Amino acid sequence: MGRRIVDLSIFLENDIPSDPPGMAPKIRYFTHENTFPQIEPFFPGLRKGDLPDGEGWAVEVVNLSTHNGTHLDAPWHFHSTQDAALSNRKPAMTIHEVPLDWCFQPAVKLDFRHFADGYVVTADDVEAELKRVGHTLSPLEIVVVNTRAGSRYGNPDYVSAGCGMGYDATMYLLERGVRLTGTDAWSWDAPFVHTAVKYAGSKDPSLIWEGHKAGRDIGYCHIEKLHNLESLPADGFFISCFPHKIRGASAGWTRAVAIFDDALQASASA
Repeated sequence: MGRRIVDLSIFLENDIPSDPPGMAPKIRYFTHENTFPQIEPFFPGLRKGDLPDGEGWAVEVVNLSTHNGTHLDAPWHFHSTQDAALSNRKPAMTIHEVPLDWCFQPAVKLDFRHFADGYVVTADDVEAELKRVGHTLSPLEIVVVNTRAGSRYGNPDYVSAGCGMGYDATMYLLERGVRLTGTDAWSWDAPFVHTAVKYAGSKDPSLIWEGHKAGRDIGYCHIEKLHNLESLPADGFFISCFPHKIRGASAGWTRAVAIFDDALQASASA
């Protein structure tokens, strides 16, 4: 039986427009040539030339937000409580509390690349795309949305590119048992620059972060800054996206991958 793994994650790297100004990661690289001063205090009297080829170790120091890179947002990021619509309002889960079985499931991709930047996807849009690809949602399936933003990663307009998922579209998924979603855009919601224009005209605060705020009614997670979604079919694969275990955090970094595996498919359909 065959297995193929497709990387869905972006790099953590310097000087790439992956986040709004002032929010990008910063990585300081120490190389084999300049780390002897870190090693010598452990071994008094050691000289640089005593080391093989005079080389020390390589190590990096990273200044990072839990929302840099490809990451999984916990319900705690969206609101302090969750599950109001289930008549069971409770404190929102932080990232270390997210059930691990949410993070490795069969997946489906919705292709929304044709929507304009800033467009807010509706429940009708989701239903139409599922009908187009011939897929019926099952509980706990992971649903990822392919927007135009994926093609703009690394460019100055990345953060403002792509459509976003509205409240009704998100609830459509959650009401059918989906608990983990993802996007190749900077945010699950429409880019802020577009929402700000709508808010300036209407002063309607419900427009702000409406997709995220669906987590107040039904707790869920989503992956942001996915990559390479255009290489995936509509279904027929699993996604693995286990988050880093950060106590009490609103998100955790993940090396998200799609897995095409004959054995997994046989198990899922049994």
